[in-house]
Amino acid sequence: MPTAVLVSETGGPEVLTVTEAEPGSPGPGEVLVDVAAAGVNYIDTYHRSGAYPLPLPFRIGLEGAGTVTAVGEGADAKVGDRIAWSSTLGSYAAQVVVPVAAAVPVPDGVDDQTAAALMLQGLTAHYLLTSTYAVQPGDTVLVHAAAGGVGLLLTQLATARGARVIGTVSTAEKAELARAAGAAEVIRYDQVDFAPAVRELTGGEGVAAVYDGVGASTFDGSLDSLRRRGVLALFGAASGPVPPVDPQRLNRAGSVFLTRPTLADHVVTTQELRGRAADLFDAVLAGELSVRIGATYALDDARTAHEDLEGRRTTGKVLLIP
Repeated sequence: MPTAVLVSETGGPEVLTVTEAEPGSPGPGEVLVDVAAAGVNYIDTYHRSGAYPLPLPFRIGLEGAGTVTAVGEGADAKVGDRIAWSSTLGSYAAQVVVPVAAAVPVPDGVDDQTAAALMLQGLTAHYLLTSTYAVQPGDTVLVHAAAGGVGLLLTQLATARGARVIGTVSTAEKAELARAAGAAEVIRYDQVDFAPAVRELTGGEGVAAVYDGVGASTFDGSLDSLRRRGVLALFGAASGPVPPVDPQRLNRAGSVFLTRPTLADHVVTTQELRGRAADLFDAVLAGELSVRIGATYALDDARTAHEDLEGRRTTGKVLLIP
């Protein structure tokens, strides 16, 4: 019988258990998929810990890619199709049932691991750069955790749009990865206070936008790094949630904008989802976007994958291979 990773009680990585799990047959508009790769993301750790509560028990994981093996009534797909998805709970599994409306076709030339890696993180990078703050040629932007999964994609995509990227990282190895992705400047935030460094690098002006997936430990400095009427896009909380904010701080920072976007609001329709995914796949096929698979783990090692992700011991994308 196929296996899946189950959460029966919330807590640390130790609550993840691998169990036999029958995925069931696909219903109307659904397909059954043999999972080739499942993405590991910070939102999974929030589900596991209970920070984002889900009814217990639940099968964890949202993202993956694989091959259709059975098709439900009315589903616009066929056996053998390769698809990827970003929002199907239970994706840490050998098999999963996926709604076709929430999936994207994977083109020839894009392998399953790359497709899985581009879903949640790639789509996030895409909406941040095109919708949350639409980067313009000549902009300078700050990307936190620039060697992480989203960070490397943001850096490449922003650079391709003509922006100057300042990245923050915590190690020399990560600094090299960020530079290779196109970061014009890299700040070691473990060595210096990044906000004054950003001001110095921008002649005192600050950046047009800060893309911050770190949260509590970077928030104050992110506000201090913005130019007048700049945008702080807080899209994650790897270091913990940001405490409540007095709106007057936005005034004092220069009439800046603060937003807390989420992917679900930027892939509302199947058309929007597939349009964003197609842009990413086209960039990969054109050689304009490189997807770094930083680490792969067996399904049985999901616990270790979470430990390494939360311990900031990973770069690029983390995948489980059933």
